[in-house]
Amino acid sequence: MTANAQTSRLVRFDEFELDLRSGELWVRGKRVRLQDQPFQVLRVLLGRRGEIVTRDELKQILWPKDTFVDFDDGLNTAVRKIRDALGDSAEEPRFIETIPRRGYRFIGRLVEARPGVVPLLAEESKESPEQKNGGLSTPDSFVLATQKAFLPSHWRVVLAGVAALAVVSVALVLYRSSSTKGAKQSPIKSLAVLPLANLSGDQKQEYLADGMTEALIGRLSEIHNLRVISRTSVTRFKDTHLSVPEIARTLHVDAIVEGSVIRDGSRIRVHAQLIRAATDEHLWSEAYDRELRDVLSLQSDVAQSIARKVEVTITGEEHARLSSARTVDPEAYEAYLKGRYYWNKRTADSMSKAALYFEQAISKDPGYGAAYSGLADCNSGLAWHGFMSPAEVLPKAYAAAQKAVEIDPRSAEAHASLALVLDHQWDWAGAEVEFKRALELNPQYANAHHWYGDYLSIQGRHDEALVEAKRALELDPLNLMIGTWVGLRYYLARRYDGAIEQSQTTVDLDPNFAAAHLILGESYVQQGKHKEGLDELQKAAGLSGDSPLYMAQVGVSRAMAGEKKEALHAIRELQDVSGKRYVSPYGVAQIYATLNDKQQTYKWLETAYRDRSVWMSYLAVDPVFDSIRSEERFRDLLRRVGLPA
Repeated sequence: MTANAQTSRLVRFDEFELDLRSGELWVRGKRVRLQDQPFQVLRVLLGRRGEIVTRDELKQILWPKDTFVDFDDGLNTAVRKIRDALGDSAEEPRFIETIPRRGYRFIGRLVEARPGVVPLLAEESKESPEQKNGGLSTPDSFVLATQKAFLPSHWRVVLAGVAALAVVSVALVLYRSSSTKGAKQSPIKSLAVLPLANLSGDQKQEYLADGMTEALIGRLSEIHNLRVISRTSVTRFKDTHLSVPEIARTLHVDAIVEGSVIRDGSRIRVHAQLIRAATDEHLWSEAYDRELRDVLSLQSDVAQSIARKVEVTITGEEHARLSSARTVDPEAYEAYLKGRYYWNKRTADSMSKAALYFEQAISKDPGYGAAYSGLADCNSGLAWHGFMSPAEVLPKAYAAAQKAVEIDPRSAEAHASLALVLDHQWDWAGAEVEFKRALELNPQYANAHHWYGDYLSIQGRHDEALVEAKRALELDPLNLMIGTWVGLRYYLARRYDGAIEQSQTTVDLDPNFAAAHLILGESYVQQGKHKEGLDELQKAAGLSGDSPLYMAQVGVSRAMAGEKKEALHAIRELQDVSGKRYVSPYGVAQIYATLNDKQQTYKWLETAYRDRSVWMSYLAVDPVFDSIRSEERFRDLLRRVGLPA
């Protein structure tokens, strides 16, 4: 290959530049996000400027004959994304014209390329016209070369799509590396995996792309020397128009991984690329095509490739962990992904639906440990959020978590799931052992830090709790629940200013997140700001769908403000609701404690104790009970729950 052929190949139209080697689209020096499939469509249309490219031709070129997807939806989506990137419209097109019932035509004007630019496939000729002209590429030479690239004799190469892009990306890296003249790049110590694009053309397959994203994050996070941002934070950048450097600055990472997923019957195709954030430089790109039952080994291969590229040090245990992968029943894997998809929504209905999918995955593949962890997390969540009785769901959670650990003793996720159940069951020593084991296996598992921080607060170890909570937030900076629970750590430590500041930060991220308003309102109430507290707590209750947990805190705020009648009314409302759904007795006890009715307070606390209410865990640190904390009857309750006095 000649020196000219190694250079970046650009085609310019209007204010845009398309880099055919790296798959990048630029406008006035700023990179515009364009995914693989839209890029390939635009490339074809540019190559046949002024001609109608039929839908059938695009299908033959870009979609293999054995691809079982809705082609029409896929092409429509790709063209729409091109228009979004170019600021174009179907009604008044500047670039992409729709030819009804036939196809599309590129109508934009190509402009002279810059010196040093070589057209596509010029290296196939020993002496191209461009080389004779000092490497100057004309619009016509670009069109000719691009047409050659998409002749039928080459269509199988094009169908490799992202695989071919991986090869030219490596060449581009070599060129860029040589042009830096030995300048040393800073090492990559942190990265974020952006949500993989669903290129199936079927919105019902969105769970597959989301699940693959989460799985890849999980694999990479097992590397101790690499900080990996958790799923919840990167989800906010789904379909974003922000550039890679802008996203990286928001998440404080050195590199970004992005890519796509497509399901073809029993096969799955994944493309991934690694980009250095500071320079927007493509470091690595590769495509994978596997049977769905081998998807776990696919995830391992992608993670190992990225680890090698960023040159991070991997221990022997980490290498073994990354390399280990079993086959999984395809139907079980799909059910598991659907389970995680619904579990992440954290509503009563979604967690119940998620539990059914995890059970379905287990029935299809009884040795699938991750499905047991998912089932345990669902049942723990249903108890903690007060959606179902602890007596009903915690035994299921414990059995599932135990099975997950038995199947895979090296799974941080399994140990964290077991720790959470033990925490809810008041097995404090056992919970701490499991939390520490989870963090030993994967120090970057944000949920393990999140849940362990809660455990430490319960034990009154507030400084340690804040360290864990802030570490969880560092790993998942845009996670609303983790951010809110940093506020809860401050609240339980009686550091109300910190709780208010943190909760307000979370509210600013999402004004409709109920839990953040809850902690904000409780903190105001404890500071004696009754009006501000009541406003926030009423807002929280409304946003939660009048969850009994939130309704009880409205009653507490009424009692704190001296509104006894309204506080008693809140208790009656909770009793009415209890006829229809589970209501934790702990919330009723909180209202009576604030009203200074000790007889009723202890009555409802004893009921909560017999009920094994998850919220009894907070008895030793809940500010609501400070007025009776020194009483022997209260201290006896603490001893029975196993909490420090």
